[in-house]
Amino acid sequence: MEKAIITVAGKGGVGKTSISAAIVRQLVKSYPEAKILAIDADPAVGLATALDVEVTQTVDDIRKSILAASKGDREKKRTIEMLGEVRFRIFDAMVEKDGYAFIAVGRPEAAGCYCSINAYLKEVISMLSGEFDYVVIDGEAGIEQVNRRVMEKVTHMILVTDPSKKGTRVIQTIKTVADELVMYKEIGAVVNRINDEALKSYIDTGDIPVLSYISDDKTLALYDVQGRSVLELPDDSNLVKGVRQALETIRIL
Repeated sequence: MEKAIITVAGKGGVGKTSISAAIVRQLVKSYPEAKILAIDADPAVGLATALDVEVTQTVDDIRKSILAASKGDREKKRTIEMLGEVRFRIFDAMVEKDGYAFIAVGRPEAAGCYCSINAYLKEVISMLSGEFDYVVIDGEAGIEQVNRRVMEKVTHMILVTDPSKKGTRVIQTIKTVADELVMYKEIGAVVNRINDEALKSYIDTGDIPVLSYISDDKTLALYDVQGRSVLELPDDSNLVKGVRQALETIRIL
């Protein structure tokens, strides 16, 4: 079993969080003995909801508490200097679930740039990746985390789009940036929320290979309204089948 760090990225609103949750679900079912970590790196904290995880402490909470404790210092501690101090606190903040662990990055309270938390997240991912067999990262919408090299050393990039021109342009932009800044091994696109098979011939993902097309999933919509986890979806749901195909195509399964 080769270790994998999988990041899921794309335009906002294309369903990348549901796909991230379904990837966690499939890895847990396929590799019950593996150590799996789900990282909610989107400030919207949607992956926690999709996996029905209750978050009590985030990575950013830990960062802020360390900064607050060092307020009296003449010079604030730099991100890299904080890592040794917070290593065990980050493991304490992880939520242990059946078959996987979960941690959320959180949302900085201050308005404006997310540079600080993104730099911190980069170091956290690097620190944790060696402790797990599979790491699944639900990234924030757009290209910011890729552009800031937060996802610098991932092995697999799964770029999610819907059948829209804007969605496909965003994933092509992400790939262009990633080709320069990310040391990934495999990349591919998942085209989500296909409500008409005829649309497939019009979808242009450029030089990004399509791993799977996923039709609208009424079961997912029902579960979402009911507040049920993506982990509870049946094996024959469109989302689960499409994610399984994508993971097989990109050689994770």
